Amino acid sequence: MNTESSLPTAQPSEVGLSQQRLARVREVLQSEIDAGMLPGAVWMVARRGRQVAFETIGEQDPVTHAPMRPDSIFRVYSMTKPIVSIVTMMLAEEGRLQISDPISKYLPVFARPQVAVERAGGVDLVPAQREIMIHDLLRHTSGLTYEFLGESAVQKMYQERDIATLNRSNAELVAELGKLPLMYQPGAVWHYSRSTDVLGRLLEVVTGQTLGELLTERVLGPLQMNDTAFHVPEGKHERIAEAFGTDPESGVEVRLIDARTRPTMEMGGSGLMSTAPDYARFLALLAGRGEFGGVRLISRKTHEFMTADHLGGRPVTTDVLSPGYGFGLGFGVRTAVGLAAEPGSLGTYHWSGIGGTLFWADPAEELSAMMLTQAPYQRIHFRHLFRNMIYAAIVD
Repeated sequence: MNTESSLPTAQPSEVGLSQQRLARVREVLQSEIDAGMLPGAVWMVARRGRQVAFETIGEQDPVTHAPMRPDSIFRVYSMTKPIVSIVTMMLAEEGRLQISDPISKYLPVFARPQVAVERAGGVDLVPAQREIMIHDLLRHTSGLTYEFLGESAVQKMYQERDIATLNRSNAELVAELGKLPLMYQPGAVWHYSRSTDVLGRLLEVVTGQTLGELLTERVLGPLQMNDTAFHVPEGKHERIAEAFGTDPESGVEVRLIDARTRPTMEMGGSGLMSTAPDYARFLALLAGRGEFGGVRLISRKTHEFMTADHLGGRPVTTDVLSPGYGFGLGFGVRTAVGLAAEPGSLGTYHWSGIGGTLFWADPAEELSAMMLTQAPYQRIHFRHLFRNMIYAAIVD
């Protein structure tokens, strides 16, 4: 067992888990590697505040055949969002912002937004019924969108403006988005979007720091997440985990963001690189209700607030959020024991990354787990597989 995450450790039997059933995780992942479906992975499980598994398997790079390392560096994509959300709530606790604030207070380009309504092949612009609040950015009810989620009129506008490029600053991204209509009325529906990218720029305005500086000062530094950043410096390039060049099922080319070059844009929604030991410490902070290793970043009540459902039955527009889940302030939150095609408890919160990474924390079972890989087209399969097998290991 590797203990690089610095969490206290235990044998599985000491915390009600089966060693034999946990061993199956490695066996099944190895079978996926042998079948050419997975290059490699790092995975971790903790229960009752103690780590019981931290393992590497397979290759870090399927071209060089470098073995997976405990400190391999992964593109964690949307697992950036919870970190940015925590910083937002830290600033709220300090009275530097309120999540009920309209974002136009900090980003004037979003004053008086308009909403696109598609009718008979055309698009009408109507005034938004209210402004976007910081709350909306945190819970993805802003009315913004992601250009890769469909072909609506607004998503085509995003594509035409090349919203996805990293060759503009956070400020320039917001300036572009502010020129475009919203896809939905603010607060009306849950729609996964560039909300957290906008939130990242808002935090820059509030603090006068770049997003990278702010995250390092407030979260990454205090938690000693020393390998987590918006790019990988040259001295660490040998540790970058890579995907297969082509998807093993469809044969399409796999393209991941460039980890080696410092981007102009520090994307609050999907830009961070991290390691299993680093993210395990952040996950331990979440499982510790805002505190880990003597470092408290948010209060217990703020943590409770963030991991509660904030949708209240609002419609969900995409399958990014599974049935039986709502959404809090940066996390999917389980609201029904059934409905979702995976085990779990009420109040479990989680998120994942499009590159193949995932984590969750189950307060009822005092269980948390994480798996990092770079297998974007197999990510849904491995999310379900890994979660099923970890819950199957609970025997007490």
